Amino acid sequence: MTADRDADDDGLRERQQRFQREEMRAALRALLMTPLMDAAHEDFATVRRHADRLREWFARETGWVLHVERDGGRLYKRPADPSDATRGLTGYDRRRYVLLCLACAVLERADPQITLRLLGERLLELAADPTLAALGFTFTLSAQHERRELVAVCRTLLALGVLQHVAGDEEAFVQAAVATGQADALYDVQRRTLAGMLAAVRGPSTWTRPEAPTTLDDRLCALVDAHVADSDEGRRTAMRHHIARRLLDDPVVYLDRLAPEVRSYFLNQRGAMAGRLCEATGLIAEQRAEGLALVDEAGLLTDLVMPSEGTDAHVTLLAADYLAMRQRLDRAGDDASTQVAAVREQDIAEFLRGARERYGRYWRKSAREAGAERELAAIAVERLERLQLVERRADFVHPLPALARFALGDAEVREIPT
Repeated sequence: MTADRDADDDGLRERQQRFQREEMRAALRALLMTPLMDAAHEDFATVRRHADRLREWFARETGWVLHVERDGGRLYKRPADPSDATRGLTGYDRRRYVLLCLACAVLERADPQITLRLLGERLLELAADPTLAALGFTFTLSAQHERRELVAVCRTLLALGVLQHVAGDEEAFVQAAVATGQADALYDVQRRTLAGMLAAVRGPSTWTRPEAPTTLDDRLCALVDAHVADSDEGRRTAMRHHIARRLLDDPVVYLDRLAPEVRSYFLNQRGAMAGRLCEATGLIAEQRAEGLALVDEAGLLTDLVMPSEGTDAHVTLLAADYLAMRQRLDRAGDDASTQVAAVREQDIAEFLRGARERYGRYWRKSAREAGAERELAAIAVERLERLQLVERRADFVHPLPALARFALGDAEVREIPT
């Protein structure tokens, strides 16, 4: 009887421990995908339950700070490479980021509720700053495309939980003339979430004019530049955090893109580091001679899924196969060469024009029109670049080693019976 009871207790403890590990993993993955998390998020309750362990894990493995309160959580993720131009919000260019920053500045001074029209009017006042004008930035609400830009920024803030929609219609605001003043929308401002928008070690307003960085790259680095202890242990910790951030936040880590000292440390530690990170996150390590990638087989722990559904995703996969084939042919032709010939974007467009004859009936109507292959090629290259499978230099596209994992065989197209 006693032996049976002990066995039952052991089995219960094992199930409880397994459940806690799974919950911890789910919370960690949720924070990686949603570092600015409000209380309405489906995983926030789990994050709160494991807040202490999560805080300790992120501090130890990545050096990222985690704040969890009753109203939400904020993982202060900071990229290992602030100058990486492939990162960022989809559809955002420098102009739209300026609008996003100005909108946040307006909301920081606003009442707990604000209308879309009032947000736009106060944003106009900030946009008229002579410093912005000297840089060529202008913004008015007179043109429909500018009202649409403002609405796009508001929808970003809605998705982040900074704003909550109360009433009204943004699309009606876009279509209406400013003079009518009829169409509008009302929002609640979530101040705690707004306060967590900026993930910086040091806020830009704390710089005095003489010490303020001058170039954009210097400013980005200064925002996230953390103190490193002047000791061997401090430098090793900084290198470990740098590599862990890249493994968790970047699609792939290439050895030739690491500084020599970091590369040496990585080569010695990548097995152990990959094991710890994969155990905590459920990712799978793919180690190759050129580097290391942590892959999510479920395709959930990524901003850009590949392969995926839709015309753009299909075209991207076809372009990846085309470039991988060129990569194999170039290497087969000269075994002594490690350089793979670059491909013009026009060559990719020509390939897609030929692919349209075979696959076009599965694409959206606009992608089947004459000349659409140029736009499709640009979309495919941008997506591949964001996944660090290619890089653009001037007018040429250079395949990168990880592209080989997306090489395809001959596809068999089957007709769906009607």
